[in-house]
Amino acid sequence: MTAALRRYDPPSLGDRLCYAQAMTRPLMIEIIEQACRRIPSFGQNGRTVRLTRLIDAEAWADAALVLMELELPMWQVRRIAYDEGEWHCALSRERELPDWLDAAVEARHADLALALLSAFLEVRALAADVSRPSVPSVRPVPDPLCEPVVCDNFG
Repeated sequence: MTAALRRYDPPSLGDRLCYAQAMTRPLMIEIIEQACRRIPSFGQNGRTVRLTRLIDAEAWADAALVLMELELPMWQVRRIAYDEGEWHCALSRERELPDWLDAAVEARHADLALALLSAFLEVRALAADVSRPSVPSVRPVPDPLCEPVVCDNFG
């Protein structure tokens, strides 16, 4: 009886990518529908047609790179490496900085396309966590009862 009362909580898109064995067309379409904001506004221009052709050809890694180019124009692939059966992908906003100064977003998976798209979703999650106001922030007016005082004796 309790099992019937429990609400089904589907795994998040990131978890589904993590546990997927290989990229599929329905999974790619779901990523585009749930995580992409710019692609619907582009309509049928050359870049979206290219993405559609890559998906139709099941060229998943190339489709993931085009998707990142369309959706994350400020981010670039910093590193793609294959080590011990896994692809490691790092995305960065400042690719020219040394590794130790850069705040790159990294993901890994046995499948290259899934590693790229996992990093893409990490960047999306990072951007969603950072709330930016639409107008610049203004410093508050200083409290008239609290004035700074210099305590140094220069005399």
